Amino acid sequence: MAGSAWAICCLLGSLLFHVGSPSPGPSPSVPRLRLSYRDLLAANRSAVFLGPRGSLDLQVMYLDEYRDRLFLGGRDALYSLRLDQAWPDPREVLWPPQPGQKVECVRKGKDPLTECANFVRVLQPHNRTHVLACGTGAFQPICTFVTVGHRGEHVLHLDPSSVENGRGRCPHEPSRPFASTFVGGELYTGLTADFLGREAMIFRSGGPRPALRSDSDQRLLQDPRFVMAARIPDNSDRDDDKVYFFFSETVPSPDGGPGHVTVSRVGRVCVNDAGGQRVLVNKWSTFLKARLVCSVPGPGGAETHFDQLEDVFLLWPKAGKSLEVYALFSTISAVFQGFAVCVYHMVDIWEVFNGPFAHRDGPQHQWGPYGGKVPFPRPGVCPSKMTAQPGRPFGSTKDYPDEVLQFVRDHPLMFQPVRPRRGRPVLVKTHLAQQLRQIVVDRVEAEDGVYDVIFLGTDSGSVLKVIALQGSGLTEPEEVVLEELQVFKVPTPITEMEISVKRQTLYVGSPLGVVRLQLHQCETYGSACAECCLARDPYCAWDGSSCARYRPSSGKRRFRRQDIRHGNPAVQCLGQGQSQNKEASGLVTRVFGTEHNSTFLECLPKSPQAAVHWFLQRPGDKGTDQVKTDERVVQTAQGLLFRRLSRLDAGNYTCTTLEHGFSQTVVRFALEVIAAAQLDSLFLREPRLEAPSAWGSLASASPKAWYKDILQLTGFANLPRVDEYCERVWCRGVGERSGSFRGKGKQAKGKSWAGLELGKKMKSRVQAEHNRTPREVEAT
Repeated sequence: MAGSAWAICCLLGSLLFHVGSPSPGPSPSVPRLRLSYRDLLAANRSAVFLGPRGSLDLQVMYLDEYRDRLFLGGRDALYSLRLDQAWPDPREVLWPPQPGQKVECVRKGKDPLTECANFVRVLQPHNRTHVLACGTGAFQPICTFVTVGHRGEHVLHLDPSSVENGRGRCPHEPSRPFASTFVGGELYTGLTADFLGREAMIFRSGGPRPALRSDSDQRLLQDPRFVMAARIPDNSDRDDDKVYFFFSETVPSPDGGPGHVTVSRVGRVCVNDAGGQRVLVNKWSTFLKARLVCSVPGPGGAETHFDQLEDVFLLWPKAGKSLEVYALFSTISAVFQGFAVCVYHMVDIWEVFNGPFAHRDGPQHQWGPYGGKVPFPRPGVCPSKMTAQPGRPFGSTKDYPDEVLQFVRDHPLMFQPVRPRRGRPVLVKTHLAQQLRQIVVDRVEAEDGVYDVIFLGTDSGSVLKVIALQGSGLTEPEEVVLEELQVFKVPTPITEMEISVKRQTLYVGSPLGVVRLQLHQCETYGSACAECCLARDPYCAWDGSSCARYRPSSGKRRFRRQDIRHGNPAVQCLGQGQSQNKEASGLVTRVFGTEHNSTFLECLPKSPQAAVHWFLQRPGDKGTDQVKTDERVVQTAQGLLFRRLSRLDAGNYTCTTLEHGFSQTVVRFALEVIAAAQLDSLFLREPRLEAPSAWGSLASASPKAWYKDILQLTGFANLPRVDEYCERVWCRGVGERSGSFRGKGKQAKGKSWAGLELGKKMKSRVQAEHNRTPREVEAT
């Protein structure tokens, strides 16, 4: 082969050489649809609020659907947003630390930028016109009531004269884990209430009753990390209502061994707890806690535990059904990083709290069930109709006998743990590129059942939309990741998420700001029945003409195709336009390749969850065979790569996808192989390439034929690889072939500057053509 022919073949082969990993099989853990920040904005699916200064330092978010408002607490400021389509007319109130607080904070060694400010961490509804707000106050917590107006008004006003001490109601540090809820005019908080962050407690304050706190002497809370607090009624008796706290804590090894372990807990206190009369005065007299277990069963009874509680979401049911607790856990293991979602029924939590108390005889002994007599009223129960019976005047915890209070003080832990529904997580994710931090859930009625759609916030500013399909018995649920939505432009941890089922909207908060995100946008999945069905999104169904929002109705509709459990369009979409790309089924792209060089056929399916198959029909054959891959022919995630092309590779190639039993044609190619001997004749029409300066005369002699041949051999999709090739091959190894370039017929030692210049000029020429469209090149 002549020197110029060798150069071009080497260039084309290197441009097309794209080594990738073998094409993975279908994996439902891979998001079926990925939408970028720009995609979401362009589709009007999201709206972003970053505040007037470009960042909120967001700490807390309160969704008030009664007032149609979203309240935000950030650094030295409060915000109010109306729940409209975008964020019109936001309100802002500045609330810096009180005079002298910031100076005192810096004097105590705290960082003036990240710690010595008033980070608002409490936003709780107080009455119809006011919201309680508390902030860190530069390590001197402060609280106040903020005027927000009546329903229909958009008012936000703070009276500086009403600011009062917030210790016990707000942590000192902006990053310290913390949970709070407002019940009956009183604030319940789980926090560390001192400057050094060592005094962990559950605290009640703000009402007419005396403040109540945990008994710190007994170490009831050991380095807790509070996640959530909420009032959850046990039954119709309001006197029996309790506030539940969800948290993790670090405790000594339960088997008496050395070291400490992290465990997750659910704890509770009675709303009408008034403390004891002689024991536990102004202390909780009804506090109990139990372990939350989230683990994957293994062989031989071994379990993989997820012990660190990250977030909790309460899925409130329709009347007559039990509340469900969705909890997001992470591992503490040094072996791997993983996350799991477990679901608990409140009836199971109640059963554990009604079961045996945990007891051990000493620090070195193992825990066991308490076998002695349990006093009456049962320790931990609320004063109610059950306790205030004739002859038993226990209408208040102050009436409880000392032995009851002493028992609950010594036995706050329940022996049995709370295990999840079906005994295992509904979702397990390991070896993720990002970490999961937040969870919200929406229960959606679909054509073939009811599904819980799980939204997971990550530490990289994205939201995963997932469903877990439950199998029969104790079989492992099937995880289907519907979408990955990059809601923030830059990676930022998602710290808050609130859902409005009424508006079908998710509000996502991070230190940067807040995003309003629509829960679904069905038209994104495509314009054919098969695409809509394969999406398996409970929100969406094929209505006969488009993929649209599914709305349950009692009447039968002729066209409403949806199959969440199986996603099989072959059954659902019969005669409804099944092909995802009808044009691809008949359109054949002609591709040229050169013998002994590499060639790449690109096939990018819409769904990464689909399995890709290649078929070949050789010239003269009527049937097709599946392409056999080996070291020479490699199937990658982007297409089919021929490392070294053979004449026998010529033929018609079809790329198809198979997803849930449904096959679709993505693209067709007619591959023609140019023999090595034929390539020499291609250049006989052109002047000999004697030196780098000859490139200019060559181009001016017959540029149309020259570039048309090159573009036919490479294809426009491969031209971006020119830059990588020239850097890797021409600028480094061209000297070894410099003799051939000059037509001397022998190898030259050392690097040839002439060959280097030729490479640079060829690079710039082909890059210039890459910036032009095929039509522009054809017209040249």
